[in-house]
Amino acid sequence: MLDLINPAIALLTVAFGLFGFLAPRYTADVLDLRPTDTNMGLSELRASAGGLFVALGLGCLVLGTPMAYAMLGVAYVGAGAGRLVSIALDNPPRGKALLYFAFEAVPAAWLILWNL
Repeated sequence: MLDLINPAIALLTVAFGLFGFLAPRYTADVLDLRPTDTNMGLSELRASAGGLFVALGLGCLVLGTPMAYAMLGVAYVGAGAGRLVSIALDNPPRGKALLYFAFEAVPAAWLILWNL
């Protein structure tokens, strides 16, 4: 049963990444991002919140090694660290930011502790 958690997290990573990749306007709305005078924000969402996470998750599924899953955990640590800095400095909506942090911290902890 525990061996299914790594692929499940990778699949969820791919699924969430697909929102950013295929539906950047929806993703921007969910993340409370506002459009500007250009579409560069959509490009950034497709790349950083989309393609990057799709590739990370698929890479883990293809490689299937503990180190691959651990590195996915490291990526989630980076996202969580950025979220904590934002909570401290940017004053985002606290409940939403903490919920998103939980979605980063829990997979990070599992992937690193289970795979290293």
